[in-house]
Amino acid sequence: MPSLYKFVNLEGLWRILGGSIRFTQPGAFNDPFELLPEFVMPFGERKDPAEPGIDVKIEICAKRRNPPVGEVDNVSDGCHSFDPTSRDIVASLNREIGFFCLSTNSDSLLMWSHYADQYTGAVVEFDATHSFFANPIEIEYRPLRPKKHVSILYTDEPLFLSELCIKSIQWEYEKEVRIVRHLSNCESAGCADTRGFPIFTQNVPLDAIKSVILGERMPHETMQKIYERLKDTKIALDLAAIDMAGFEFRREIIKYPVPLSQMGPCLTPRTANIFSALTTPLGDLARTLLQSHPMSKIVNKPV
Repeated sequence: MPSLYKFVNLEGLWRILGGSIRFTQPGAFNDPFELLPEFVMPFGERKDPAEPGIDVKIEICAKRRNPPVGEVDNVSDGCHSFDPTSRDIVASLNREIGFFCLSTNSDSLLMWSHYADQYTGAVVEFDATHSFFANPIEIEYRPLRPKKHVSILYTDEPLFLSELCIKSIQWEYEKEVRIVRHLSNCESAGCADTRGFPIFTQNVPLDAIKSVILGERMPHETMQKIYERLKDTKIALDLAAIDMAGFEFRREIIKYPVPLSQMGPCLTPRTANIFSALTTPLGDLARTLLQSHPMSKIVNKPV
């Protein structure tokens, strides 16, 4: 897992390039089943983790065990599945932790559409070996919701956060990996999101960013601004352009992972728009390419 990817809209991209990322509470995610297993318990029993005598401990960095402790395959006779206990646990975690969600997939068509503002946003590639991304949690995808026996709440054994990170196989295309932080170790932005969850952030080192991949539908003016922001850094810049065949993108290099002083940008009929406003020899060449190259009108047709 040498790289991890974050699909973002333009607001999210500028935030990351400014050195800040949000750690989001699980209750603020778009999947209401987040960290929400079924608890199997005898009929008539309703134990709440908030009740006296029950202290639910969560271990946030431990690796997933095989098999997970307390998990059962079936609901035994005299028992039933119940999830309010899980909801209470999630409510508690909302006050304590946040996730930074990434993917091992850099070219998912669905993620480009859902998270990168319908291809007008970008994908940020991070160095998965950087210390900032220590202790990653890989999401497990299953056809059935996991079941845990309620008795595990009455032991000294903590619940492993990694063992709660299970989602429906309908989300499998995301190939999600999460980094977790205690909110007490994050900085409050002093505001809330649209669902009322307070926003917490941490500073991400720019040397943890390997590249930025621009979306096919990103406006040229925005591409120019991003290029200006990155041209003197070691962050590479590419464009995910629609390929001529298949449901594929071709990666067009705009800038290599070195400052512009060490290596110039790449000029193609598709990337020429980024440089066409420059009053330099590079700008002259870009304008000539846009006017004269036989592929220019084809690859720059909007879709």
